Amino acid sequence: MTLLAHARYCDEILAQTDRLGALVEGADLTRRVPSCPGWNLRELVVHVGGAHRWAGEMVRGRAAEELPEDQVPGIEGPAGEDAAALVGWLTAGAAATVDALRAAGPDTEVWTWAWERRAAFWARRMAHETAVHRADAALATGTAYDVAPGLAADTITEWLQIVAFAQAQGDPEAAELRGGGRSLHLHATDVPGAEWLIEFGEDGFTWRHAHEKATVALRGPLTELMLAFNRRQKPDEGGLEVLGDRGLLDFWLERSSFG
Repeated sequence: MTLLAHARYCDEILAQTDRLGALVEGADLTRRVPSCPGWNLRELVVHVGGAHRWAGEMVRGRAAEELPEDQVPGIEGPAGEDAAALVGWLTAGAAATVDALRAAGPDTEVWTWAWERRAAFWARRMAHETAVHRADAALATGTAYDVAPGLAADTITEWLQIVAFAQAQGDPEAAELRGGGRSLHLHATDVPGAEWLIEFGEDGFTWRHAHEKATVALRGPLTELMLAFNRRQKPDEGGLEVLGDRGLLDFWLERSSFG
């Protein structure tokens, strides 16, 4: 499975935002979000919309360092509990961010917190940020969730890259993802080629696309696999199957949560 095009990520930011907005408009904004303990729907939307505006402002200004949130206009969202106003703020921010990303193009240099300093990083990150948090809103409202296979697969790939980066940077949780001779296989049964093999070494872990026997395998539909890997549902829900050492899968999930 390969990276999507910059234009596709931009399109997905808009599409995922529209679908998130549709879930929230007319809903009780005080409804709790079970997959994000401590948040209600309003707080979830403000988090997503604030992330859009923060990333968009850095791309627009070609930031050479991290931009403080208090320098991002409108990041706090509208006051009150008017769902329509909140959705309008959300979609306006996403549109402005996509305009900035499209104007910049994928290769424009800009600050990021990660392994690459290009606008392409923010297009991809915001697409996945929005898609995964749309799942949170769907769970909170009891609504069915689906996502395109290419985006779902790349969400898994990006998260593996983030966890690997965190381990390289010395994150204490990610640092524990080591130990030779063990492996974790993710296998989507409905999308050819959507497989990942995570191998634990003495100095850390590595991953690659492969179909090989592992210490533990998590297999099932790709969307459900993505949700479980992002800790939005349990590994034995949604038609998923755990084969082998369930403890190793739990070990991974617990140490790749970052709080």
